[in-house]
Amino acid sequence: MKFDRNTLLGFGILAVLFFGYFYFTNKQQSEYRKKKERELFVQDSIAKANKPKEDTLTARKDSISNDSINKIVKSGQFQGGDSGEEKLIMVENNLMKITFTSKGGQPKKVELKNFKTQDSSLVTLAGTDFDRISYTINTSANSSAQSADLNFSGVDSTVNTDGSKIIRFMLNSSDSGSTASIIHKFTLRPDDYMMGFAVEMTGADKLLTQGTMNLQWQYAAVQQESDISFEKQNTQIGYVKDGEFDYHTISRRSSKNFDESVSWIGIRQRFFFTILSAKNNFTSGNMEWVLPSDSTHTIVRSVANLKLNVPASKAEIPFNIYYGPSDYHILKKYDMKFEKLVNLGQGMYAFVRPINKYVIMPFFDFLQGITGNMGIAIALLTVFIRLLTSPLIYKSYLSGAKMKALRPEISKLKEKFGDDRQGMSMEQMKLFREAGVNPLGGCIPALLQIPIFFALFSFFNSEVGLRGASFLWSHDLSAFDAPIKFGVHIPLLGDHLSLFNITAVLTSFFISFYSMSMTPDQNNPMMKYLPYIFPVFLLFFFNRLPSALTWYYTVSNTISLILQIIIQKYIIDHDKILAKIEENRKKPKTKSKWQERLEQMQEQQKKVKDMQQRNRR
Repeated sequence: MKFDRNTLLGFGILAVLFFGYFYFTNKQQSEYRKKKERELFVQDSIAKANKPKEDTLTARKDSISNDSINKIVKSGQFQGGDSGEEKLIMVENNLMKITFTSKGGQPKKVELKNFKTQDSSLVTLAGTDFDRISYTINTSANSSAQSADLNFSGVDSTVNTDGSKIIRFMLNSSDSGSTASIIHKFTLRPDDYMMGFAVEMTGADKLLTQGTMNLQWQYAAVQQESDISFEKQNTQIGYVKDGEFDYHTISRRSSKNFDESVSWIGIRQRFFFTILSAKNNFTSGNMEWVLPSDSTHTIVRSVANLKLNVPASKAEIPFNIYYGPSDYHILKKYDMKFEKLVNLGQGMYAFVRPINKYVIMPFFDFLQGITGNMGIAIALLTVFIRLLTSPLIYKSYLSGAKMKALRPEISKLKEKFGDDRQGMSMEQMKLFREAGVNPLGGCIPALLQIPIFFALFSFFNSEVGLRGASFLWSHDLSAFDAPIKFGVHIPLLGDHLSLFNITAVLTSFFISFYSMSMTPDQNNPMMKYLPYIFPVFLLFFFNRLPSALTWYYTVSNTISLILQIIIQKYIIDHDKILAKIEENRKKPKTKSKWQERLEQMQEQQKKVKDMQQRNRR
């Protein structure tokens, strides 16, 4: 079948007409539906307004009555668990205050005595209506209920000789023919953030289906720091699965399934950690989480559904719950790999973790114990690091001094070769080899210091001791100092300007200025101005970082500048360097294979370039 131009045109017109018809028909139908919905809404509103109040009250009574009946049916043999007055009991040790509720027999909120919020009140964990620990129980042959919805009316407490406190919440069957009972037992030791939690069941084979406890743990991590976006970046989900630790950043995933046994699961929100662990391990489960909007002042809301095997008819199911700081030393003592979630170097920066564990953290703890001031401890730590790296720094400055000594000869080469950069490069390499100068000598030591910077970046972001520590104008070394506030958000910079950031940028600029005065003139304008671009980049990058890091960088830059001036002016003898260069020139030179290949490549490129120029002529 052949289609001429008129036929194709006709089909095209028909297609346009059909498209237009369906478009306008759908539009009219959509408008009609909206109109009918508005009419129905108005009619319902009028009907509700005209409905007698007696009917409304009757409906409410019926609704309440139905809810009560449903609660009675669900509570089954635990009649009374669906009602009764909620009892609140506060228990404390030296580190925290825990308010328990009889509703579900569980913690209602936990206050940490040694940590304050931005408004100077105690840091509170698990204190929202969303937070709860619950599991499903069979209350009769055909009904079930969540333990968190039942009122554990029986309450007692004891104090042991070691100072630990035990509080029990009891739920007994109202059926005279049943011995089923549930006890929630919590053990709080004097100086411990870890709380023991045990579920004691009589008649577990009847209360649980197929001997499996389906535990649900809901937890909302509320904002604790001044910068909520930075806190979200440093919040993670962690767990130990089949004996191996793993973690996920909350912004990169929203769920995790567990097909293998899990010993614990927890949420670390930068400086605080909440963990639920099972002594006999969870057999399987999953965890899902969402990131609410910043206006809710909530970092993350998570729901974990976990399974445990409970084989015996009379069973005790042991758990532990940790509510406390994300402190490496405290977490490590439990010997359960909790401390691995403290970010001393993770992911692509895991290589700096040993530096933090074995060098920076022990020495920082020692300095902080001596000085009692975090800011001074950071300054002394900086001096310590500079002393460790001083051999590298000296080699870097010595290389710079040699390069400076060769500046007159390099200037002559520039005059000789003019725009011939390739020829200039070859002769310059030859000059460096004759003089025994390594042009990369100043770069390699600087590159070796990069791991130290990344180690400190991780350390200062995770060190809980910096939280709330004041120094100079900074009220909190774990957050940015913000004495200059704009009142508006500026792209890349934010709504403030950190003063420690300014000092870090200025000292970086002075180092760049001094270093450039010591190096040969650059033909490439980009290379000439690049050292001055870096401090400007730091202005934007450092502005939101903890003031501990920008203070360290300021001190480090100041020490570097002073050392550079002292070494260049008083330690390095430029006349001796020139004499040494002349002496090196007289010695026979051996080329490495890399130098030979480089020179061969440069010679080849030069020949190709000369041939191209001859062809153009």
